[in-house]
Amino acid sequence: MASPQIVTLPNTLSSSCLEEIVQGLNKPTGEKTLPTILLYDERGLRLYDDITTKAPEYYLFAAEEQILRDSSDEIVRLMHGERGLRNGTVVLELGAGALRKTSHLLKALANAAPVASLPTVTYLALDLEKRELDRTLSLISTSDLGPTLEDRVRIGGLCGTYDDGIAYVRGGGLADMQQNSPFLSPAALRASTDLLEPVANLDAWNKEGRSLPSPLTSEDDATSPSSVHRAPSPSILTETQSSYSLDYEETPPLHFLFLGSSIGNFTRDGAANFLQSLPLRQWTSSLEQGEGSFGDTLLLGLDHDNEPKLIELAYNDPAGYTQSFIMNGLLGVQKAFQESGMGPEAISAFDQNQWDYQEKYNTAEKRHEGRYLSTTKKALKLNGADILIDEGETIHVEHSYKYSETQALELFHKSNLQPIHRWISANGLYSLWLLHRPSFDFPIAPTMSNNASDDSTFPLIPTQDEWSNIWKLWDTVTLGMIPPELMMQKPIDLRHKCLFYLGHIPTFLDIHLSRLLKEPHTEPDNFKYIFERGIDPHVDDPSQCHPHSEVPKEDDEWPSLESILAFRDRVRARLRSVYERLESGDLEKQGVPTRKAQRVLWMTYEHEAFHVETLLYMLIQKVDDPNGTRPPPGIPKPDWDALSLQWKRRLQEESSQESIITLGPANVWLGHDDYEAEDTVPNPSSQVSEFGWDNEHPKRMQSVAKFTIERRPITNGQYYEFWKSQASNQVPASWVVNDGSVMIRTLFGLVPLSTALEWPLMASYDELDSFAKSKGGRIPTESELRLFMDDQSSRGAVNTYNNAGWGYQRWWLEPSSLGNPSRNQAPHNGGVWEWTSTIMDQHEGYQPSILYPGYSSDFFDGLHHVVLGGSFATLPRLAQRRTLRNFYQHNYPYAWIGARIAYDA
Repeated sequence: MASPQIVTLPNTLSSSCLEEIVQGLNKPTGEKTLPTILLYDERGLRLYDDITTKAPEYYLFAAEEQILRDSSDEIVRLMHGERGLRNGTVVLELGAGALRKTSHLLKALANAAPVASLPTVTYLALDLEKRELDRTLSLISTSDLGPTLEDRVRIGGLCGTYDDGIAYVRGGGLADMQQNSPFLSPAALRASTDLLEPVANLDAWNKEGRSLPSPLTSEDDATSPSSVHRAPSPSILTETQSSYSLDYEETPPLHFLFLGSSIGNFTRDGAANFLQSLPLRQWTSSLEQGEGSFGDTLLLGLDHDNEPKLIELAYNDPAGYTQSFIMNGLLGVQKAFQESGMGPEAISAFDQNQWDYQEKYNTAEKRHEGRYLSTTKKALKLNGADILIDEGETIHVEHSYKYSETQALELFHKSNLQPIHRWISANGLYSLWLLHRPSFDFPIAPTMSNNASDDSTFPLIPTQDEWSNIWKLWDTVTLGMIPPELMMQKPIDLRHKCLFYLGHIPTFLDIHLSRLLKEPHTEPDNFKYIFERGIDPHVDDPSQCHPHSEVPKEDDEWPSLESILAFRDRVRARLRSVYERLESGDLEKQGVPTRKAQRVLWMTYEHEAFHVETLLYMLIQKVDDPNGTRPPPGIPKPDWDALSLQWKRRLQEESSQESIITLGPANVWLGHDDYEAEDTVPNPSSQVSEFGWDNEHPKRMQSVAKFTIERRPITNGQYYEFWKSQASNQVPASWVVNDGSVMIRTLFGLVPLSTALEWPLMASYDELDSFAKSKGGRIPTESELRLFMDDQSSRGAVNTYNNAGWGYQRWWLEPSSLGNPSRNQAPHNGGVWEWTSTIMDQHEGYQPSILYPGYSSDFFDGLHHVVLGGSFATLPRLAQRRTLRNFYQHNYPYAWIGARIAYDA
């Protein structure tokens, strides 16, 4: 195997190591720091290697290696999507180290790559020390692994910081490699230097208040906070910013490796900013070629928030390997001082015999902290600054943040990343996450009130970025999942043709904007007669239906798709102008009440969000049709076998928890106060913190008697046994029976019942109620289910009950979870709404909506039941509003709804 080539990258750091040292030491007592980069010189890297090979207490390395040893083939398969490994693929490891763990991945890559005249895959190791990088890469080349990689995987190195490597990618360095040269050309070097801002130029980030610390610095202060409501930034890769092509045909997929829990060296906000800066392109789908989805990925190692004593031992092993590694950083201080001509007094002040190693686990911040403890008093003059270090004073040099599952998901949301798959070490202490950058993202709020408080989790109205994301989602579903053959079909008989919904969404928005502004409708004006309102007929007698639009009877009478899309774009532009007028105060000046305008914006947004769910449960009925629904484009296809193993492990871990609980007697709050009638009053007597539909108002209390309830919803497997005993030919609409075998519908096609055995059953109220009665139980009332959900939420200090993929974190169901109390992880039901036995009807204080009078009242027919919660296809803005109530007919079989069993106590 040819000797690895190593490219030394331009230094993108705007300050020298000496400047960072002086700046850190010049801070007040208790706040002094030294840059973490001091630990990772050539000697430091070898001392760190001693920790990983000789200190079993440092469990992180062994846990990650075990995952890679056991799962590298699976990781490589999922990394490359449905299309498989492509010629020219690049794998770039940030902070490669000794490469012992990585060797498992290299072997898996070689196994997946065909023999070719030019290797199919290029692996690049990025690290700080060129000699150490050369040594480790050479060891790979000359090891037993070398012949396996020959003609399959080319290995090379990049010498520099993380920021240097990112700038290299943006500067077209990888495209240069596609020309069969492992070297960085002079042109690419110049380009990478020119493209430092905004990613690698730390001064620019700090000046603009968006600090992106180098992972090799030790600043303890948090970077600029990132609100959960902040819309995710679009991919940083744009044609104007980078010569790294968005076209996968020109530049094949890029896969980053960031192992060893190195992300823990960042603050939490700094970690999110850094991960968001990675040049990851969104996944794509070659539907015409039938190749499915594929794209760039990040494989990220995260240490769990394990027991503090276990963590402290890992960073302070009895043999002293970690201490030697940390204390070596003092030699780096002395070297920097010596090279800069500092006097002997300053140099000797950092002799190792004048310092001790101090470590502790900060339980509040969930991070381990490494510090130098001064054993003597020191007075120094550094670059004109007088530095005083007291005896007993500590100087921070390294920290390592730990992540619970919830904290990991919050990190991914802030980074505009989504999981493809997760691997957990056999000892349960460590995880590897495979991530991709989605086209849209709907962040989940970190907390949700479970006591019916009046506080809102989200801003009163959706931001323009939230609208942008829901439009991307809507277009993904309508234009990416509905083939031309399906556009003029009804996937279910009780709803319109697919094309209707493409016209309905912009028409509904336009009608309400025109009413609000007292302005003409967007052309063509006649769309309001066709697309204003959809249908929800009686299931047993479809001729009975609420007032609705009259649609064309013949296909050729419908407006063309092109005209509907052009109309859509005009309405979206109109909405943006409304935001501009609202923010500038122009609407108020024109006599449009601000609160009424805000309500219209809120209502039309949630209306669109509900319709995405509706369209998806319609489309899932056509996944088994050859010309039917396509899988969601740009979404990694789930690996059902890998997920099944993950689910099986979780169910085993939860097997000792209680599965049935008793609640009540108790009082439970339902609803909130939202006086729509006061929207037009100049000085309303009530303030509104969140809008809601008319069936959510007002806030009211209900008494709940003592009852018992199952913590898990009814599953496919449970219902299957019941169904067999009934000898019935009727099956839930979420099932397909072929030659006696039950298959379950997903948006990616049919899966066998064995895969979905523990998933919540999606079925009508009648079907689920029949099963509940067969077990001696019943479906809970609305107040009972609300009390149960509040109880389950209290079992996790984060999020709320039932965060099972809200906002398209995943596009499928999964087994329910009982949560993990020791890690503050709340339970969830697998990703469905839940039926209640409560009939949707007027309640005390109910007032029909002024903007949408028939929203609820048209369905006070004794047929519709209240539904609570949210599915994986419900946006967090809706699902995390505790008062949200949905409703469906008792025998409607299609929606994303399950149920659980309650029993009289």
